[in-house]
Amino acid sequence: MRLLIVVRHGESTLNIERRVNGDPSVDVVLTERGSEEARQLGLQVANVPLALCVHTRFERTRETADIALSDREVPLRAEPLFDDIDVGDLEGKTIEDYRAWKREHERRDPFPGGESLDDAARRYARGYARLLEDTNDTILLVCHEIPLRYALNAAAGSDEVDGPVHDVRNAVPYLFDREAVRRAIEGLERLT
Repeated sequence: MRLLIVVRHGESTLNIERRVNGDPSVDVVLTERGSEEARQLGLQVANVPLALCVHTRFERTRETADIALSDREVPLRAEPLFDDIDVGDLEGKTIEDYRAWKREHERRDPFPGGESLDDAARRYARGYARLLEDTNDTILLVCHEIPLRYALNAAAGSDEVDGPVHDVRNAVPYLFDREAVRRAIEGLERLT
């Protein structure tokens, strides 16, 4: 891999409802706005020769990829290593419930019936390492806000994965060259 373009999926119904989802079997689709964001993403990457598009097992990432690449023949591949965080018993709860739980716990504490934020960050590092070794030249990764935010902060050398970048807009492309991906991997491993 020479260039990695990472995007958060288009706006989903749960984004509007402000609820969390960490189970890929739960059907969550894009809103009309999310579909339009995916079309705009397609315009933004239209002149980039993409060799592969990787998405998660969540429908909203596949739907974003399908819309963005609708008129292109780009191979698609699902990669569970970039799945959203398994929030276990918090599945379907509000973002406020999720944040309240986080305030009372450490990053290393697993969500009840789920995984920890640190475990998810290490999983993302393995996913980025897998892409770094991929022989395809330019890859589009359609994932979720947290694996993108963590990579942005880790690649920038931040002392925490949650900042300074915290809010990542839907369907906006972020570019990483090989060295930036390497820094993201090293940072995620160091911070967890």
